[in-house]
Amino acid sequence: MPPRRWIAHLDMDAFYASVELLRYPELAGRAVVIGGGRRHQPVLLPDGTRRFATLAGYAGRGVVTTATYPARDHGVHSGMGLMKAAQRAPQAILLPTDFERYREYSRRFKAAVAEVAPVIEDRGIDEIYIDLSEVPGAQEAVGHDPFGGVRAVAQEIRNNVRRATGLTCSIGVTPNKLLAKIASELDKPDGLTVLTHADLPARVWPLPVRRINGIGPKAADKLAALGIRTVGELAAQDRTLLQQHFGRAYGRWLHDAAQGVDDRPLVTRGEPVSMSRETTFDRDLHAVRDRAELTGILDTLVRQLATDLQRKGYAGRTIGIKLRFEDFRTVTRDQTLPQPVADAAAIRHAAGQCLKRVDLTRRLRLLGVRAAALSRT
Repeated sequence: MPPRRWIAHLDMDAFYASVELLRYPELAGRAVVIGGGRRHQPVLLPDGTRRFATLAGYAGRGVVTTATYPARDHGVHSGMGLMKAAQRAPQAILLPTDFERYREYSRRFKAAVAEVAPVIEDRGIDEIYIDLSEVPGAQEAVGHDPFGGVRAVAQEIRNNVRRATGLTCSIGVTPNKLLAKIASELDKPDGLTVLTHADLPARVWPLPVRRINGIGPKAADKLAALGIRTVGELAAQDRTLLQQHFGRAYGRWLHDAAQGVDDRPLVTRGEPVSMSRETTFDRDLHAVRDRAELTGILDTLVRQLATDLQRKGYAGRTIGIKLRFEDFRTVTRDQTLPQPVADAAAIRHAAGQCLKRVDLTRRLRLLGVRAAALSRT
């Protein structure tokens, strides 16, 4: 029986604004709008504090790139003209965009995700889709939660992203891309939502039809004219009726989307960020009492990783290990080497050095080894 399909959509929370708050922590909790030109740079004062520009009196044709959640509470949103935003939130702080910095943080969060789940579809600077179906542990139940395993994997991704960037993200985990995109928005910011088709009536059908990615303003207006405003009302419609009003292909898609049907694969491109091998044990193993078994498992994983690297023509300069303990807490350690390596002996030595930096008093349920900072050989 094939594994249950688990697709995640990860969306960084107010990404540009959150990156700026790392630089200007004194603005935490305040209404901040990103979109100004260089003349809106903060001014460092003699006492060490900064003076920030505000939207009050703004005149120009600038557009809001993004805004913090307190600014959004005033009705400010991406794509809005800054003059209109100034009417709604005149005291909001205005900061210039810094795309070079945002791209750097984008690279960081995607690399952090790839450490846990390497099958990724890049959808832009602040969002990705991730296939979790074959990530070790994702198919397991945890206690009375049948989806506890995939929930733990998604939480591990969120923790990795926070460690790598200092930023929060929201993740929706569902059987497909369409539902995952919806789910990632349900508990923002800093949310983790796992949905199956059984959750559609309670969590998705009450939403407005515009929450389905692919239904634009014109289609929403046309649906409203037919008395269809929520996803549930759309799901209740006859497919033939929708095809009569929207055409055969789009009408069929509308009906399927409202039912949560979407079989699109992830589209992955470009060079791999990392390669890894890992395994979940049949029983929890102790680092001392089961040392021989653990050593054999690690040696096998190292040989498999070395074979993968050599077969695909890569070497990795950063070698890391991943351990998941009996309480599902996960730790990673890595070591950057002077030169990229692809042979098993070098990988095994580096992995052993990483293991020395971990407290191994608790039992283990998973062990993995990873090569990152890849280069062509």
